[in-house]
Amino acid sequence: MKKQIVLAVLCLSLTGAMIFGGDAVAMAATANSFAGAGISAEIETKTANVSASVNTTAQNTQLAAQTDAPAMAGIMADAKAVATANATPAAAPAANTDQPAADQAAAPETQAPAEEQAAPAVQVEGYTNLGIAQVDNHLNVREEPDEGAKLVGKMPKNAGCEVLEVQGDWTKIESGKVTGYVKSEYLLTGDAATEAAQQAMSKMAKVNTTTLYVRAEPNTESTIVTLVPIEEELEVLEELDGWVKVNIDGDEGYVSAEYVDVSAKLPKASTIQELQVGEGVSEKSVSVVSYAKQFVGNRYVYGGTSLTNGTDCSGFTMGVYAKFGIGLPHSSRAQANCGTRVGLNEVQPGDLVFYSNGGGINHVALYIGGGQVVHASSPKSGIKISGMYYRTPVCATRVMK
Repeated sequence: MKKQIVLAVLCLSLTGAMIFGGDAVAMAATANSFAGAGISAEIETKTANVSASVNTTAQNTQLAAQTDAPAMAGIMADAKAVATANATPAAAPAANTDQPAADQAAAPETQAPAEEQAAPAVQVEGYTNLGIAQVDNHLNVREEPDEGAKLVGKMPKNAGCEVLEVQGDWTKIESGKVTGYVKSEYLLTGDAATEAAQQAMSKMAKVNTTTLYVRAEPNTESTIVTLVPIEEELEVLEELDGWVKVNIDGDEGYVSAEYVDVSAKLPKASTIQELQVGEGVSEKSVSVVSYAKQFVGNRYVYGGTSLTNGTDCSGFTMGVYAKFGIGLPHSSRAQANCGTRVGLNEVQPGDLVFYSNGGGINHVALYIGGGQVVHASSPKSGIKISGMYYRTPVCATRVMK
């Protein structure tokens, strides 16, 4: 009965020691008094925590030990074994209690589980199943999955599309107003497409008013460079306080931020429009337009004259007409003085249309019918098809009879 009482006292004492701690020196003195009573009280003091626990226990059970020394000796032996087994000393607490201490030395503090280390895929706005054209110049889009099928559009380098389905070596896509088939080997998909999109996206300013002034400086007193119609998209160079700096066929201009919607977008495919000709248009003019349209998507290079490897606006029209034996100077201003001047409401396929930056003619395009022109626009967009009034034209000429 005494042994049971003493054991209960000892358990309470151990609990108190864990909570309040103790003094190692006092513990040693108490141990000596146990030895004098014929009790073996060899106590390990590997750490201050263990020492404190045994010290407090010895103090609280000293009276019981003197009354029943043999019983107390057994109890103390049990207590020593329990304390030694439960108290695992460590030099310092682990930095992360969810990891074993031995593992923490080798593991960086920011280490995450393997499944969390990979960055989540970035969703590109406007696309569910993104595809990116991986070509040097342009990717042909055909009506059917066959190289002999009708050409319905062209995707410039890094243009984005929605992947609709895969049929063997061909992929059906939708990009802008173009729906058709492209060779799968020239199309990035999945994570590769997402990664490429982050590099290829550029900020565009879409006009949300009927007619937008593009000015030479970011203020309403500045010279008007040109006018841009609603829905037209302009390449953004910089966003300022209340103004947006834009690229107009290689020239810089400023538009009011109030009248444009700015967002990051990928290039899109251009539709190959069926040539719309009127009565009296020569067969030669039709051939000129068809020839010019095949270079849509190719590179813009300032001062360049190569229709396949890079050209600027006047180099493009010069190269197209050279194919048909007509020589033009490499300058949009000079080309405006070639041939016969015609009214803007009288243009026919094959005519040249000119644009100004407010200080004189600085850009030329080739009219292809249906209210559209094809032109070498800028390093970002290359050779592209635009509405004739994508900016305000100033004049037009007919260089072919």
